[in-house]
Amino acid sequence: MADSPAAAADQTWPDRAALVTHARETIARGSKSFAAASQLFDRTTRERVWLLYAWCRACDDIADEQDLGGELGTTPGGDAAERLATIRRLTDLALAGLPTGNPDFDALGVVAAECGLTRAMAEDVIEGFALDAADWTPRGEADLLRYCFHVAGAVGVMMAVVMGVAPDDEDTLDRACDLGLAFQLGNIARDVAEDDRGGRCYLPAEWLAEADIPPGEQLRPCHRAALVEVAKRLAALAADYEASARVGAARLGFRQRWAILSAAGIYGAIARKVAAGGPRVWDARVFTSKGEKIRWVLRAGLQALGRPRGAPRPQWSRSSLKAWASRRGA
Repeated sequence: MADSPAAAADQTWPDRAALVTHARETIARGSKSFAAASQLFDRTTRERVWLLYAWCRACDDIADEQDLGGELGTTPGGDAAERLATIRRLTDLALAGLPTGNPDFDALGVVAAECGLTRAMAEDVIEGFALDAADWTPRGEADLLRYCFHVAGAVGVMMAVVMGVAPDDEDTLDRACDLGLAFQLGNIARDVAEDDRGGRCYLPAEWLAEADIPPGEQLRPCHRAALVEVAKRLAALAADYEASARVGAARLGFRQRWAILSAAGIYGAIARKVAAGGPRVWDARVFTSKGEKIRWVLRAGLQALGRPRGAPRPQWSRSSLKAWASRRGA
């Protein structure tokens, strides 16, 4: 890895085609659902989506000591700040147009140069890793959604720009963020047990208190029925954001719209499965089968030909969440 811009400048910039191949392999291993949906993009958009995904996946893995989203690492939190500094250093090099010595970060450099992704957009994502590094946990719904914005909604904004949405089209970017929020809410519902093993809990403390679940005891058998109700609450919130995002997807080109609606269906199914799975749903990881993915892709193709139903904007959007965090001095 390069330790300075001067050292990085002495390295050879990697071949774009090689980076695309690496990114394609990364998404195929790291997210079968998103990999399936990405095949619907035109070639240029597909490659750029893969390149951006590679950076997101690498940042997540570095921050959580994972391998392509596996079990969370268990290194003491004192190393979290160092891992966060590594993410920021390599991201800065990539956005400066310098080789980083890491293909995932070089991938960001390529797609940022091609699409105009900014340091502020990347920092919005990195702030989610900073929250984890600080052992942050959400108190209420706004806290929960603020975290979801940083780790997923902000990625949705970057993906929208990669797909050609203008950086000043605030409403469409807000809708793209909403889809990321929906995805992350589903992930949180699915990953309660995995997060617990990693010493984390993203369920709002106020929600757990309302369900009479003591802190840290959400997976005990005596609290599983109440936990199911919390999962249903997450799934319902995810559905609201998914509906809002579908309105924004209608503004994209047909192939992009088809891909986004496919991803929305596939990821939305995960949240719905968790909500309907009963008290033992966390005994094994919930997923969508290959056949289910194909059905969602076909259904999305029909949806992409029509016009989405109107959907009210959720209370908390990208703009309101950033304003709320600013008022709190975050």
